[in-house]
Amino acid sequence: MAKSDRIPRDRGNDHTREMASQRAAFVTAMTGTALDTVSSYTIDPGVTHGNIENFTGTVQMPLGIAGPLTIVGEHAKGDFYIPMATTEGTLLASYSRGMRVISECGGVRTTVVKHSMQRAPVFLFDNALEAREFGEWLNENLDSIRGVVKTSTRTARLTEVEQYIVANMMYTRFCYTTGDAAGQNMTGKATLFACEWIRANHPSKPRYILSGNIDTDKKHSMMNMIQTRGKRVVAEFVLKRDVAKELLRIEPEWLYKFRQIAGIGTHLSGAVYSGAHSANGIAAMFIACGQDAANVSESHAGMNYCALLDNGDLYWSTTLPALICATYGGGTGLPTQRECLEMMDCYGTGKADKLAEIIAAVVLAGDVSLSSAILAHEWVSSHEKMGRNR
Repeated sequence: MAKSDRIPRDRGNDHTREMASQRAAFVTAMTGTALDTVSSYTIDPGVTHGNIENFTGTVQMPLGIAGPLTIVGEHAKGDFYIPMATTEGTLLASYSRGMRVISECGGVRTTVVKHSMQRAPVFLFDNALEAREFGEWLNENLDSIRGVVKTSTRTARLTEVEQYIVANMMYTRFCYTTGDAAGQNMTGKATLFACEWIRANHPSKPRYILSGNIDTDKKHSMMNMIQTRGKRVVAEFVLKRDVAKELLRIEPEWLYKFRQIAGIGTHLSGAVYSGAHSANGIAAMFIACGQDAANVSESHAGMNYCALLDNGDLYWSTTLPALICATYGGGTGLPTQRECLEMMDCYGTGKADKLAEIIAAVVLAGDVSLSSAILAHEWVSSHEKMGRNR
């Protein structure tokens, strides 16, 4: 590669308007494309240090507000207006309708039932017996390993070490709580410290690889569905019969039957979410609120469950077993992303469980609206009216 082909960089001070302008001009020279809109930004490039390399400008994503959504949670309480970034027409209208339905029924109850973030090293031995004995040693020395973890981080706390032996290898999952951060980086550092201590103190000085790939970082897995990754969150409400008929133009009995039909479709297709469209709401909120968008791959998995009540109302819930979100660190401090979090009082320490509850409630609202639109034969017509189809 010739020197003239290299993207301009300043090793000493790269996150500046001057360097961004140089890179924009470089792109124009190399590709013929003028980055006039990309280069029209209001944020200080300096705030992006640690979030992106080769900063050149910003992508302006359409942002809309849905709501209000009444939440009766452990951490999220009250009426919330939800920032959602998307290019899909009808999405905000649909979610807002679901939020209205839920609010008219008294709100959605939300609960975070488990926290767990993983890094999953694999340890290598000569035979399976050595691997099994190593597992026993890990259990005996778990408190010491927890102490080593504390020296590497102010926030992460080691809760357990799962063990899975295959051949002559011990696959492990080091599970942590990570406070208000998503925690992938801090758990990586903490686990590296722990593995080095293990290698130094175990008699066989075992070789290890920091990730054996069963932490399934930014990949869906059934292991996360069962064991949890990030936060396990439940959102639930009772859909009143009269509200369903008035606002959704559908009866609860038909919604209940549809959940059974859709459940078979989920099983038949091998999909990992049994509701209508969890990824839509999660992605729109992740982009707006500075979350790692790749974590949608894990976070969108989940289960919808309904029960028809004796009075004709419908209990409806969604469970997200691997929701990864943060209110501190990562992209949460960038200016527009911080504003979106602050809109929901979800920026900073002590807010991550609140954000998780809001996201789960939003997912449920989206399922309520889309499922009903499909049954009422309004799915296509709404896109024709408000979406790109028009």
